[in-house]
Amino acid sequence: MTADTLEGLLNHPALWRAGGGSLRRDVVASGFDALDARLPGGGWPLGELIEILPRSHGIGELNLLLPALRSLLADPARAEGWVAWLVPPYTPYAPALQKSGLSPARMLVVDPARRDPGPACWALEQALRSTACVAVLAWLDRLPMSALRRLKLAASEGGSACFLFRPRACETDPSPASLRVSLQPGEQGIDLCILKNRGGYTGWLRRFMT
Repeated sequence: MTADTLEGLLNHPALWRAGGGSLRRDVVASGFDALDARLPGGGWPLGELIEILPRSHGIGELNLLLPALRSLLADPARAEGWVAWLVPPYTPYAPALQKSGLSPARMLVVDPARRDPGPACWALEQALRSTACVAVLAWLDRLPMSALRRLKLAASEGGSACFLFRPRACETDPSPASLRVSLQPGEQGIDLCILKNRGGYTGWLRRFMT
């Protein structure tokens, strides 16, 4: 093993060293100071499986990701990257995307057979491994642990932002995701709960988005 190879292994973001503190991660700021302060590295981890579990569709869950998506698309190092949408519950509306600062020309919508999760999982794995996407958003229901582990590995290989939207009913299901958050309407906006956060804070952020 050469010195360069050893250095590469030691600097791998998934490596934990005793006495070295928390895991090293590449991140993109979420755009919400209260959330970034509670995430190791100060943002959404890249190359990791992130699960978002909203109480229902359309409560503002996409607003949670808009600042990060804008940052990723504006990064010169990712100038050719796509944002892939896998089986979205609603077809992304181009004028609304443009108004939110996301170029419709860099959106890729993939909608395989909805009744069979197999094609959707396969497409999601390919999108994550391709390195052609700066971010991948997918809406899938209950998945076996084996499928979730494959997705986690694919996210690690590709290094993009991976957001997997799942029903709130999946909250108690085991998952290899590094980060899991749930969303629900509150009295004065959207409440966010960090359910799982490898190496960081878990708990509620009330009135997170208004």
